[in-house]
Amino acid sequence: MAIPGLLYFFTFKYIPLVGNIIAFQNYNLFQGFMHSKWVGLDHFLTLFRYDDFWIIMRNSLKLGLYSILFGFPAPLILAILLNELRAMWLKRPLQTMLYLPHFLSWVIVGGIFSNLLDAKGWMNQLLHHFGLGPFDFLGNSTTFLGTIISISIWKEIGWGTIIYLAALAGINPSLYEAATVDGASRIRQIWSITLPSLMPAIIVLLLLRVGNLLDANIEQMLMFLNPLVRDVGEVFDTYIYRVGLLDSQYSYSTAIGVFKSVIGLILLALVNTLSKKTTGESVY
Repeated sequence: MAIPGLLYFFTFKYIPLVGNIIAFQNYNLFQGFMHSKWVGLDHFLTLFRYDDFWIIMRNSLKLGLYSILFGFPAPLILAILLNELRAMWLKRPLQTMLYLPHFLSWVIVGGIFSNLLDAKGWMNQLLHHFGLGPFDFLGNSTTFLGTIISISIWKEIGWGTIIYLAALAGINPSLYEAATVDGASRIRQIWSITLPSLMPAIIVLLLLRVGNLLDANIEQMLMFLNPLVRDVGEVFDTYIYRVGLLDSQYSYSTAIGVFKSVIGLILLALVNTLSKKTTGESVY
Protein backbone atom coordinates (compact mmCIF):
# COMPACT_ATOMS: atom_id res chain seq x y z
CA MET A 1 0.00 0.00 0.00
CA ALA A 2 2.93 2.33 0.60
CA ILE A 3 4.49 1.73 -2.83
CA PRO A 4 2.45 4.39 -4.76
CA GLY A 5 3.28 7.05 -2.17
CA LEU A 6 6.96 6.08 -2.14
CA LEU A 7 7.10 6.14 -5.94
CA TYR A 8 5.52 9.59 -5.96
CA PHE A 9 8.07 11.06 -3.55
CA PHE A 10 10.98 9.32 -5.26
CA THR A 11 9.92 10.50 -8.72
CA PHE A 12 8.83 14.05 -7.98
CA LYS A 13 10.85 14.93 -4.86
CA TYR A 14 14.14 13.02 -4.83
CA ILE A 15 15.04 12.64 -8.50
CA PRO A 16 14.62 16.41 -9.17
CA LEU A 17 17.21 17.08 -6.43
CA VAL A 18 19.85 16.06 -8.98
CA GLY A 19 18.88 19.13 -10.99
CA ASN A 20 20.20 21.40 -8.22
CA ILE A 21 23.63 20.81 -9.69
CA ILE A 22 22.95 23.60 -12.20
CA ALA A 23 23.13 26.11 -9.32
CA PHE A 24 26.90 25.63 -9.55
CA GLN A 25 27.04 25.85 -13.35
CA ASN A 26 26.34 28.32 -16.12
CA TYR A 27 23.71 25.94 -17.36
CA ASN A 28 23.20 25.83 -21.10
CA LEU A 29 20.00 24.17 -22.25
CA PHE A 30 21.67 22.69 -25.33
CA GLN A 31 24.85 21.49 -23.60
CA GLY A 32 23.11 19.82 -20.66
CA PHE A 33 24.43 18.99 -17.21
CA MET A 34 27.56 17.22 -18.36
CA HIS A 35 28.99 19.95 -20.58
CA SER A 36 27.84 23.20 -18.97
CA LYS A 37 30.61 25.32 -17.45
CA TRP A 38 31.18 25.04 -13.69
CA VAL A 39 31.21 28.37 -11.83
CA GLY A 40 31.18 27.23 -8.18
CA LEU A 41 29.43 29.68 -5.84
CA ASP A 42 29.26 32.57 -8.30
CA HIS A 43 25.45 32.55 -8.50
CA PHE A 44 25.13 32.60 -4.70
CA LEU A 45 27.53 35.55 -4.51
CA THR A 46 25.48 37.31 -7.19
CA LEU A 47 22.37 36.82 -5.06
CA PHE A 48 24.03 38.23 -1.93
CA ARG A 49 25.35 41.22 -3.88
CA TYR A 50 21.95 41.97 -5.42
CA ASP A 51 20.89 45.46 -4.35
CA ASP A 52 17.41 44.35 -3.22
CA PHE A 53 18.52 41.08 -1.58
CA TRP A 54 17.85 42.23 1.97
CA ILE A 55 14.52 43.77 0.97
CA ILE A 56 13.43 40.44 -0.54
CA MET A 57 14.76 38.60 2.53
CA ARG A 58 12.86 40.93 4.86
CA ASN A 59 9.64 40.59 2.87
CA SER A 60 9.89 36.79 2.75
CA LEU A 61 10.55 36.55 6.50
CA LYS A 62 7.72 38.94 7.35
CA LEU A 63 5.25 37.08 5.15
CA GLY A 64 6.34 33.71 6.56
CA LEU A 65 6.31 34.81 10.21
CA TYR A 66 2.97 36.61 9.95
CA SER A 67 1.46 33.61 8.17
CA ILE A 68 2.58 31.35 11.03
CA LEU A 69 1.56 33.81 13.75
CA PHE A 70 -1.95 34.38 12.42
CA GLY A 71 -2.56 31.57 9.94
CA PHE A 72 -1.26 28.57 11.90
CA PRO A 73 -3.57 28.88 14.97
CA ALA A 74 -6.67 29.59 12.84
CA PRO A 75 -7.45 25.97 11.77
CA LEU A 76 -6.77 24.75 15.31
CA ILE A 77 -9.20 27.24 16.84
CA LEU A 78 -11.83 26.47 14.18
CA ALA A 79 -11.46 22.71 14.73
CA ILE A 80 -11.98 23.12 18.47
CA LEU A 81 -15.04 25.30 17.89
CA LEU A 82 -16.51 22.76 15.46
CA ASN A 83 -15.78 19.97 17.92
CA GLU A 84 -17.72 21.83 20.62
CA LEU A 85 -20.71 22.28 18.32
CA ARG A 86 -23.40 19.82 19.40
CA ALA A 87 -25.97 20.51 16.65
CA MET A 88 -24.96 17.86 14.12
CA TRP A 89 -27.53 19.12 11.60
CA LEU A 90 -25.54 22.38 11.50
CA LYS A 91 -22.04 20.95 11.93
CA ARG A 92 -21.87 18.88 8.71
CA PRO A 93 -23.09 21.60 6.28
CA LEU A 94 -20.88 24.14 8.05
CA GLN A 95 -17.80 21.97 7.56
CA THR A 96 -18.62 21.55 3.87
CA MET A 97 -18.99 25.30 3.41
CA LEU A 98 -15.65 25.89 5.15
CA TYR A 99 -13.88 23.33 2.92
CA LEU A 100 -15.25 24.83 -0.30
CA PRO A 101 -12.81 27.79 -0.73
CA HIS A 102 -9.86 25.38 -0.78
CA PHE A 103 -11.08 23.97 -4.10
CA LEU A 104 -11.27 27.38 -5.78
CA SER A 105 -8.24 28.34 -7.87
CA TRP A 106 -6.31 31.46 -6.96
CA VAL A 107 -7.40 32.97 -10.28
CA ILE A 108 -11.02 32.81 -9.12
CA VAL A 109 -10.19 33.95 -5.58
CA GLY A 110 -8.04 36.77 -6.96
CA GLY A 111 -10.88 37.96 -9.19
CA ILE A 112 -13.39 37.83 -6.32
CA PHE A 113 -11.28 39.80 -3.87
CA SER A 114 -9.97 42.25 -6.46
CA ASN A 115 -13.59 43.25 -7.05
CA LEU A 116 -14.55 43.19 -3.37
CA LEU A 117 -11.58 45.32 -2.30
CA ASP A 118 -11.65 47.73 -5.22
CA ALA A 119 -12.08 51.44 -4.48
CA LYS A 120 -15.69 51.11 -5.65
CA GLY A 121 -16.09 47.56 -4.38
CA TRP A 122 -18.47 46.20 -1.78
CA MET A 123 -15.99 46.48 1.10
CA ASN A 124 -15.29 50.18 0.54
CA GLN A 125 -18.98 50.87 0.04
CA LEU A 126 -19.65 49.27 3.42
CA LEU A 127 -16.89 51.29 5.06
CA HIS A 128 -18.29 54.44 3.46
CA HIS A 129 -21.55 53.96 5.39
CA PHE A 130 -19.54 54.12 8.62
CA GLY A 131 -17.68 57.24 7.50
CA LEU A 132 -14.46 55.36 6.73
CA GLY A 133 -12.36 54.86 3.64
CA PRO A 134 -11.99 54.39 0.84
CA PHE A 135 -8.98 52.16 1.41
CA ASP A 136 -6.69 50.79 -1.30
CA PHE A 137 -6.22 47.37 0.33
CA LEU A 138 -4.15 45.84 -2.47
CA GLY A 139 -2.31 48.98 -3.57
CA ASN A 140 -1.15 50.24 -0.18
CA SER A 141 2.12 49.01 1.32
CA THR A 142 0.67 49.28 4.84
CA THR A 143 -2.32 47.00 4.24
CA PHE A 144 -1.04 44.67 1.51
CA LEU A 145 0.54 41.93 3.66
CA GLY A 146 -2.36 41.87 6.11
CA THR A 147 -4.82 41.62 3.23
CA ILE A 148 -3.19 38.71 1.41
CA ILE A 149 -2.61 36.80 4.67
CA SER A 150 -6.28 37.27 5.59
CA ILE A 151 -7.35 36.03 2.16
CA SER A 152 -5.06 33.00 2.48
CA ILE A 153 -6.54 32.17 5.90
CA TRP A 154 -10.07 32.46 4.50
CA LYS A 155 -9.23 30.09 1.65
CA GLU A 156 -7.39 27.39 3.60
CA ILE A 157 -8.75 27.50 7.16
CA GLY A 158 -11.44 24.90 6.52
CA TRP A 159 -9.08 22.48 4.81
CA GLY A 160 -6.53 22.91 7.59
CA THR A 161 -9.02 21.70 10.19
CA ILE A 162 -9.17 18.17 8.74
CA ILE A 163 -6.07 16.87 10.55
CA TYR A 164 -7.14 18.45 13.84
CA LEU A 165 -10.68 17.07 13.57
CA ALA A 166 -9.23 13.62 12.92
CA ALA A 167 -7.01 13.96 16.00
CA LEU A 168 -9.98 15.21 18.05
CA ALA A 169 -12.00 12.14 17.03
CA GLY A 170 -9.30 9.95 18.55
CA ILE A 171 -9.51 11.44 22.05
CA ASN A 172 -11.08 9.05 24.56
CA PRO A 173 -14.56 10.40 25.50
CA SER A 174 -14.15 9.00 29.01
CA LEU A 175 -11.60 11.75 29.70
CA TYR A 176 -14.27 14.40 29.12
CA GLU A 177 -16.80 12.41 31.16
CA ALA A 178 -14.39 12.21 34.11
CA ALA A 179 -13.64 15.92 33.83
CA THR A 180 -17.37 16.72 33.81
CA VAL A 181 -17.89 14.63 36.94
CA ASP A 182 -15.05 16.58 38.59
CA GLY A 183 -16.83 19.83 37.72
CA ALA A 184 -14.48 21.05 34.97
CA SER A 185 -15.94 23.67 32.65
CA ARG A 186 -15.77 23.34 28.86
CA ILE A 187 -12.90 25.86 28.74
CA ARG A 188 -11.02 23.86 31.37
CA GLN A 189 -11.60 20.63 29.44
CA ILE A 190 -10.23 22.21 26.26
CA TRP A 191 -7.14 23.46 28.13
CA SER A 192 -6.43 20.28 30.11
CA ILE A 193 -7.59 17.54 27.71
CA THR A 194 -8.07 18.75 24.14
CA LEU A 195 -4.90 20.80 23.66
CA PRO A 196 -2.52 18.25 25.29
CA SER A 197 -4.06 15.50 23.15
CA LEU A 198 -3.55 17.59 20.02
CA MET A 199 0.04 18.55 20.89
CA PRO A 200 1.75 15.88 18.69
CA ALA A 201 -0.24 17.01 15.63
CA ILE A 202 0.33 20.69 16.47
CA ILE A 203 4.10 20.24 16.75
CA VAL A 204 4.43 18.27 13.51
CA LEU A 205 2.37 20.80 11.53
CA LEU A 206 4.26 23.71 13.09
CA LEU A 207 7.61 22.19 12.17
CA LEU A 208 6.44 21.69 8.59
CA ARG A 209 5.37 25.33 8.42
CA VAL A 210 8.69 26.53 9.85
CA GLY A 211 10.62 24.46 7.30
CA ASN A 212 8.76 26.34 4.54
CA LEU A 213 9.13 29.75 6.19
CA LEU A 214 10.62 31.43 3.10
CA ASP A 215 8.10 29.86 0.73
CA ALA A 216 5.21 31.99 -0.47
CA ASN A 217 2.14 30.88 -2.37
CA ILE A 218 3.40 31.92 -5.78
CA GLU A 219 -0.06 31.74 -7.38
CA GLN A 220 -1.50 34.06 -4.75
CA MET A 221 1.42 36.48 -4.94
CA LEU A 222 1.27 36.68 -8.75
CA MET A 223 -2.46 37.38 -8.58
CA PHE A 224 -2.21 40.24 -6.09
CA LEU A 225 1.32 41.66 -6.49
CA ASN A 226 1.48 44.97 -8.36
CA PRO A 227 4.10 47.73 -8.83
CA LEU A 228 2.56 49.85 -6.05
CA VAL A 229 3.40 47.28 -3.37
CA ARG A 230 6.51 45.63 -4.80
CA ASP A 231 8.60 47.10 -1.97
CA VAL A 232 6.71 44.92 0.54
CA GLY A 233 5.39 42.16 -1.72
CA GLU A 234 8.48 41.07 -3.66
CA VAL A 235 9.56 37.74 -2.12
CA PHE A 236 11.98 35.02 -3.19
CA ASP A 237 9.34 33.08 -5.12
CA THR A 238 8.26 36.07 -7.22
CA TYR A 239 11.91 37.00 -7.80
CA ILE A 240 12.63 33.43 -8.95
CA TYR A 241 9.66 33.67 -11.31
CA ARG A 242 11.02 36.88 -12.84
CA VAL A 243 14.65 35.86 -13.24
CA GLY A 244 14.08 32.15 -13.83
CA LEU A 245 11.07 31.90 -16.10
CA LEU A 246 10.86 35.36 -17.64
CA ASP A 247 14.61 36.02 -18.01
CA SER A 248 15.64 32.34 -18.45
CA GLN A 249 18.41 32.55 -15.81
CA TYR A 250 18.00 28.92 -14.81
CA SER A 251 21.23 28.51 -12.84
CA TYR A 252 20.72 31.74 -10.89
CA SER A 253 17.10 30.94 -10.00
CA THR A 254 18.12 27.40 -8.94
CA ALA A 255 20.77 28.89 -6.66
CA ILE A 256 18.07 31.01 -5.00
CA GLY A 257 15.95 27.90 -4.50
CA VAL A 258 18.89 26.04 -2.93
CA PHE A 259 19.52 29.00 -0.61
CA LYS A 260 15.87 28.90 0.51
CA SER A 261 16.05 25.16 1.12
CA VAL A 262 19.20 25.44 3.24
CA ILE A 263 17.64 28.17 5.39
CA GLY A 264 14.48 26.06 5.79
CA LEU A 265 16.51 23.00 6.80
CA ILE A 266 18.44 24.99 9.43
CA LEU A 267 15.24 26.47 10.88
CA LEU A 268 13.57 23.06 10.93
CA ALA A 269 16.51 21.51 12.80
CA LEU A 270 16.61 24.35 15.34
CA VAL A 271 12.88 24.38 16.05
CA ASN A 272 12.77 20.56 16.18
CA THR A 273 15.56 20.54 18.79
CA LEU A 274 13.82 23.27 20.79
CA SER A 275 10.49 21.40 20.64
CA LYS A 276 12.10 18.14 21.77
CA LYS A 277 13.64 19.83 24.81
CA THR A 278 10.53 21.82 25.82
CA THR A 279 7.56 19.58 24.91
CA GLY A 280 9.13 16.19 24.21
CA GLU A 281 7.50 16.18 20.75
CA SER A 282 9.51 16.22 17.53
CA VAL A 283 9.53 14.82 13.99
CA TYR A 284 12.84 12.99 14.46
